[in-house]
Amino acid sequence: MYPRAEDISHKGRRWLDRRAFLADSAHGLGAIALAALLGGDGLLAADADEDIFIDPARPFAPRPGHFPAKAKNVLVIFCAGAVSQLETWDYKPELIKWDDKPLPNGPPVTFQGPAGNLARPQYDFRPRGQTGKMVSDMIPHLAELTDDIAFVHSLTSKSNTHGPAENFISTGFIEDGFPSLGGWLCYALGSENQNLPAFVSILDPRGVPQASVNNWGPGFLPAEFQGTPFSASDPVRHLVPPKGVSDKADRAARDLLRRLNETHLEANPGDGKLAARIASYELAARMQLSVPEISDLSTEPAHILKMYGADDPSNKIKAAFARNCILARRLIENGVRFVQLFNGAYASGGELNWDGHSKLKEQYDKHAAILDQPAAALIKDLKARGLLDDTLVVWCTEFGRMPMFQKGAKGRDHNPDGFTCWMTGAGVKPGVSHGITDELGKKAVADIHPYYDFNATILHLLGLDHERLTFRHNGFRRRLTNVEGHVIEPILA
Repeated sequence: MYPRAEDISHKGRRWLDRRAFLADSAHGLGAIALAALLGGDGLLAADADEDIFIDPARPFAPRPGHFPAKAKNVLVIFCAGAVSQLETWDYKPELIKWDDKPLPNGPPVTFQGPAGNLARPQYDFRPRGQTGKMVSDMIPHLAELTDDIAFVHSLTSKSNTHGPAENFISTGFIEDGFPSLGGWLCYALGSENQNLPAFVSILDPRGVPQASVNNWGPGFLPAEFQGTPFSASDPVRHLVPPKGVSDKADRAARDLLRRLNETHLEANPGDGKLAARIASYELAARMQLSVPEISDLSTEPAHILKMYGADDPSNKIKAAFARNCILARRLIENGVRFVQLFNGAYASGGELNWDGHSKLKEQYDKHAAILDQPAAALIKDLKARGLLDDTLVVWCTEFGRMPMFQKGAKGRDHNPDGFTCWMTGAGVKPGVSHGITDELGKKAVADIHPYYDFNATILHLLGLDHERLTFRHNGFRRRLTNVEGHVIEPILA
């Protein structure tokens, strides 16, 4: 039933008036004419770059960036569960003075409940290397690398919930459905090795992270730019024929499928989806030869296994994570563009990741023993082999921790207002600490950087302008850093 004229608002009735409609249309036509004149004189902002041309038959062919790159490859060590900056990298001696005292004017309630008293760092800190930076005894092996690292202590997140916060770190958005950092990089740059996936996610021995596939998903980018998840102990799925199918029969089936696809493609040369599907089958066939060789760690000498802790009989999870670290090195060594190495799994009361709400010290003792030696050995090994000259290594976590304990517990609540991540390797200034949190480590107060800035800096080191790397989706020109982000210049070499 149509509404009566007297039931329509005054503003609505104006649109029913012919003279008013024509007058408003005249204003619109004037705006269109003005835009045309300004555009002709080059006075309008330039449109964002068009989508990158991807040859469906060669989606991972190497592509140039926007400018010369410092790094060719990226290794991201992602510690899931939100590592406390106060127990690792961000030394706050004032917390020792204020130990077990209430925070003046502090919040009565934090993310998961009532706030307790302030709590001193649960590990001793000591000066490290030539810089003398104070780093925790919880991670003695990683602490040895301080002189090579650029720390950013003043990062902020848009979420204090693990899943959305992991999304934000990996995709630049707290919502699902957006491309991951690795997906953006492989879309922009392709890969140097056509026999291995361009993007690999190595999952922790304890399970998948909270946001799961979102961390390595392609979002609305072409599907081929999704990461391939596997680990040293969990090989690539569906890579070998099912039981009962011989290698000869498998090759014959693949040859027949290839001939049928090629015949169809010749008859339909514009079918980009089919070309992409053929390319994925061909990559899978090449991976049947290359992945087992890369994953076979039996060829590693004993001293390498010992350096990483991969031969540790007393800690099976540490040994498995160490083998993942060796796998990460081998992938970087063979030109894989983006390697994402997870330490920690899903929310579990802090038992399987760094989510230390109730018994932080007890749990961090276990998690640090798994992370520290293997991760430090990985960075040292990359450096010894000359791979850090063109590899960027990133250590990150989804947010930080509060300076107080939770009431009735021995752990810290979520804190998105000030936390630490770092970089080392190609293009990074070594031995610098940038950004400051307040004297108790609760909030970033100087050189504050939303995590957009950290991702913008990663893209910059790969030769990509974060404002120009875009993809049109649903009428919007989307990018990793949304409409924000600035390169963190002080940590660049």
